[in-house]
Amino acid sequence: MTNAGQNIGGSPYFNINSTYYDHAGTHVQNVVTYAGTATDNGSLGTQLSDVNIQTIVSNAIGSGALPSDTNGIYFVMTDKNTTATSGFCTQYCGWHTNATIGGKDIKYSFVGNPETQCPAGCGASTPSPNNTPGADAMASIFAHELEEATTDPDGNAWYALSNGMENGDKCAWNFGTTSTASNGAKYNQTFGTMKYLIQQNWTLLPAQACAQHYP
Repeated sequence: MTNAGQNIGGSPYFNINSTYYDHAGTHVQNVVTYAGTATDNGSLGTQLSDVNIQTIVSNAIGSGALPSDTNGIYFVMTDKNTTATSGFCTQYCGWHTNATIGGKDIKYSFVGNPETQCPAGCGASTPSPNNTPGADAMASIFAHELEEATTDPDGNAWYALSNGMENGDKCAWNFGTTSTASNGAKYNQTFGTMKYLIQQNWTLLPAQACAQHYP
């Protein structure tokens, strides 16, 4: 996951988001800066409510473990023994939202580990590209939530008026053309030195469609 966070920015895949723009016509930049991590060793247990997840983000910022950044996206990523009680595995694999934390509009996301809880439902296949089924599945969910939080950070920007789908939703679990790694796993992206099987993203150019890269 660290490798994905450090290398997804600047990739042809993340560049799909540069086809999106704000009301002033300023396009999203193909830049993601990995700012670091903080660890919560189960202080709120293994059954996390949505309020618990926000508290984890708030605690990390409030303690100085992570910077307070309105342009940042904070990901709460769990181990395989921890779940989110509002519907992990049954209603979603991950989500993103925003809230006022420390007086600022903070964007954050939950990404669960489906390795043992719902491998089929949230993409934890064996073999996986890096022989880590849980983390490999989480990488795809992370990419999905990252692009949605980038183009629709406050829930009032880019989404389909017909059904509320954001860009990642429109291509959920659509992987496009894949290659086969030496261990037999399917992959379609390489970030840094590691291979991943990542859900495609909805591009606005040159035509509206699911894509693995732009241009």
